[in-house]
Amino acid sequence: MRWRTKEIKVVQFGVGPIGAELTKYALQKEGIKIVGAIDIDKNKVGKDLGELTVGKNIGVRVTDDVDALLVRTKPDVVLHSTGSYLKDVKPQLLKIVNAGADLVSTCEELAYPYLKHPELSRELDARARKKCVTVLGTGVNPGFVMDTLVITTSGVCQEVKKIRSIRMQDASVRRVPFQKKIGAGLTPAAFKAKVDEGKIRHVGFAESVAMIASAIGWNLDRIEENVEPKIADKAVASDYVEIEPGQVAGVDQTASGIRSGKQVITLNLQAYIGCPDPRESIVIDGHPPIELTVKGGIHGDVATSAVVVNCIPRVMNARPGLVTMKDLPVPSAWFGDLRHFIKKT
Repeated sequence: MRWRTKEIKVVQFGVGPIGAELTKYALQKEGIKIVGAIDIDKNKVGKDLGELTVGKNIGVRVTDDVDALLVRTKPDVVLHSTGSYLKDVKPQLLKIVNAGADLVSTCEELAYPYLKHPELSRELDARARKKCVTVLGTGVNPGFVMDTLVITTSGVCQEVKKIRSIRMQDASVRRVPFQKKIGAGLTPAAFKAKVDEGKIRHVGFAESVAMIASAIGWNLDRIEENVEPKIADKAVASDYVEIEPGQVAGVDQTASGIRSGKQVITLNLQAYIGCPDPRESIVIDGHPPIELTVKGGIHGDVATSAVVVNCIPRVMNARPGLVTMKDLPVPSAWFGDLRHFIKKT
């Protein structure tokens, strides 16, 4: 084991809204050097990453040639933010792993991939171990608010009977793609049609339930999910959309873990324009009983970039292979030179 003395070389893979937030935060961190950026958007390819994200040139051009960039830059870590579904991003992940870089991704299904993709998970784990790198999927949700924070909170309990996590969000402060994703402004019929098509749903809910169950040692019978519209009872608006009474303001989605025929884990997300009481709440029926509430809630886009970047030292110090947030030390913010937090190469 030896200490690193050079800057940590980072590549940003995906320069959409979340990728831009990751870049902004990574640029603030001492000891990180962004050496490359990847995107397939022809309007971004060839442009300076800094001009696209922080309004100034940083000398890093966006490219769509993944292989060439990874060979040329030899990154220590790749921050990946291109898609929600593991099968869709698998080729990208394998290219990163084969290049010998640690990987932190916002792919929601990667937060706990064993649930829906056990074979793919084994493949990723084996490849990462062979290349001696670590792969992690994380973010604010899944990744922290409704799974890691729940798991950590349960650590003071001698007995746990039921767990409930509730996330109430005022979607008007979120980015436009998020507001579109929750169906803001649709009619109830149009909302239902998009739910049936799989176009409206929070991806990663079942993964969060499975991660919690695995962490506390519960074998679940099944996981159930339900998606309903949140109907506006008065006119509300965001910078993106104006919503009349009777239109959809957002989504009300629930995922439940069933064990021995009983509902033991319940996650409820209500994200809609005009939510009057945004908050994060964790309620544990146990010994001792716990009710934890974060008033005002946690800003999703800000928190996602923070969690991903703050996990860099955790991932670089972790064992090789595919890991989840429950496998790592408790995440934390870090300040000062990143190299002081890296203990292995």
